[in-house]
Amino acid sequence: MGLIAGIIAIPLVLVLGASFGSQLLDQGFKLMQVLTFLGTPAVALLIAVLIAFYVLGIRRGSTVQELCALTAESLRPVGMLLLVVGAGAFFGKVIAATGIGTALADTMSAAGLPVIVLAYLISCGLRIAQGSATVAIVTTGGIVAPLVVDHGYSQMAIALIAMAIAAGSIILSHVNDGGFWIIAKYFNLTVKQTLQTWTVLETVLSVVSFAVAAVLFAFVS
Repeated sequence: MGLIAGIIAIPLVLVLGASFGSQLLDQGFKLMQVLTFLGTPAVALLIAVLIAFYVLGIRRGSTVQELCALTAESLRPVGMLLLVVGAGAFFGKVIAATGIGTALADTMSAAGLPVIVLAYLISCGLRIAQGSATVAIVTTGGIVAPLVVDHGYSQMAIALIAMAIAAGSIILSHVNDGGFWIIAKYFNLTVKQTLQTWTVLETVLSVVSFAVAAVLFAFVS
């Protein structure tokens, strides 16, 4: 258990090292360059995978051919997930590049909606449409940012708006969300069962989180 936890912790430690290093060290410092390279998500994950190959495979008698076969077999089930997630990210980029999101924000803002409600609804729409919470957060943040600047909100109010965006980004997880399929596969659930459990759970978390943020926003804005 400790060995598995250690392998899982390796990329987390590397990424955190790069994040903290960027705040505490000078960018021209040699150690900062090393931390940045090792903390790149792709590099950090690759290091963890190579260590896992050696510690859990080669050191225990597995051959390179066996590891190759295991890797190929494990990649098949996630192929469709990668396609769906990639398509979702692409869709998010299209929304941002074409200005559809900005036009939607202007229309909803003209209707008199508070910025925190606007941010939540846009994040929900992006999440439901393309599945990726990350894309929903980043795209909504870019759309809402000019409105936040114009209103001159306090730091606490801005934090609550960010909370609303994050809350919207997890609502209604369904078949275009990679996390949906991870839950379904790991718990051996059907699509219907995952919709009845995981999707409902995510939606409840989203609504409750937004409700808390909205109530606090009414006092600090």
